[in-house]
Amino acid sequence: MDSKQLYQEVILDHNRKPRNWGVLPDATHRAEGHNPLCGDHLTLTLKLNGDAVDAISFQGESCAICKASAPMMTTAVKGKSKGDAEQMIQEFRDMATGQLDAAAPHHLGRLTVFAGVRDLPTRVKCAILPWHTLHAALNAEASTTTEADADPMHAPVGNA
Repeated sequence: MDSKQLYQEVILDHNRKPRNWGVLPDATHRAEGHNPLCGDHLTLTLKLNGDAVDAISFQGESCAICKASAPMMTTAVKGKSKGDAEQMIQEFRDMATGQLDAAAPHHLGRLTVFAGVRDLPTRVKCAILPWHTLHAALNAEASTTTEADADPMHAPVGNA
């Protein structure tokens, strides 16, 4: 199976059956993310236990790419430390914008299925929005967007 076909299958599967969907009632962190260009809007809730992501979920209305990126992200960062999650945020952002050397060591694993989004500049923000929202939640920011200064194609986002 080629990478484009795998990418399409992953997107469709997670769009139909998103994992970690919902709101955590006992969340310690929460943020809302918005991509005005596409209309994506999601809410991310997570519970830290010490420094580790103990539980994480999301809900909202979004395109298929965003709706696939979010559950894969939640699955990947669950159990990770805040520092490891921030490193994954940076690596995913770099991968989606074509700045990550896929041959170099990284922590993305199956998330590399999104590497092809770099060839679809208008969809990069869709794939990155859940990651921006995770960064906001981890840093006690109530909301984030993929526009203006936070545009992943033009500016770095905080430490991520």
